[in-house]
Amino acid sequence: MEKKTIGQFIAILRKANGMTQKQLSEQLNVSDKAISRWERDESAPDLSLIPVLAEIFGVTSDELLRGERHKSRDSHLGRV
Repeated sequence: MEKKTIGQFIAILRKANGMTQKQLSEQLNVSDKAISRWERDESAPDLSLIPVLAEIFGVTSDELLRGERHKSRDSHLGRV
C-alpha cells in the first residue's frame, strides 16, 4: 500500500466529507491558503489542530498523523 502524507490524507478526508478548503479553514480559524499548503505538503497543521481535525473527520489523531486509517483488529482476524 502506498504511504500517504498527512496533507494527502487531509485532502482525501475533506473531499470525502464534501467540504471546500474554505469551509474547513473557517472551522479551524486558519486561512484557506493554509489548508492548500497542508494538502500540497508545503507545510503541516499546527500540532494543536491535530485533535480538532481528527474530530471533524471522524478519525483518530494517530490515523491523521500516519496519513491512513488503521485496519481494525477484527478485520485482521477475519471478523467483521
